[in-house]
Amino acid sequence: MQALPGDAVRAFLDLHPAPLAEAGHAVRALVGAYDEVSRALADPVAWSGAAASAYDGSRAALLRHLDEGPDSLVGRLESTAGYADALADWVEGSRLALARALADVLRSAEAVRVRVATAPGGEPRGPVLVAAADVAHRVLSVLGVAYDGAETLLRQWSPSLTESVWRAPAGGPSRYDVVTRVGR
Repeated sequence: MQALPGDAVRAFLDLHPAPLAEAGHAVRALVGAYDEVSRALADPVAWSGAAASAYDGSRAALLRHLDEGPDSLVGRLESTAGYADALADWVEGSRLALARALADVLRSAEAVRVRVATAPGGEPRGPVLVAAADVAHRVLSVLGVAYDGAETLLRQWSPSLTESVWRAPAGGPSRYDVVTRVGR
């Protein structure tokens, strides 16, 4: 990790699950707006002709792009919200694991040796340095596992967090020199 235990713990404690969970809720709230647009686009239109066919092709492509499967905009919103939730859970679980590790370390004989040796008048010597290294190892090990968990989350979620690619409607260019009928 290339960090001292105190610095690593302070940096880790700057992570909070609540903003990540709130971000997940905020992203999920956008799904309703996309659903509303999809409903409006799904309403049938009473017209026919080349312009109507071109419109139908564009409308169908937009509907697919908005809300058809995990690669759609709604699918990506749901994935983004899920990833934010997973990160919030990771932060919460990792902070709990760190708190347990710190509680174990702080009541250990090694921590007492380090504290006594670093008190005024104390003199750090070989056994104290070994004890300090043991404390550091125990704390950094927990943080290392936590950061490995974050990397695993990113690997798991990254395929569903990519950009949603627009798929143009099928068919060639529209013709506008033909009759368009509106109504029945």
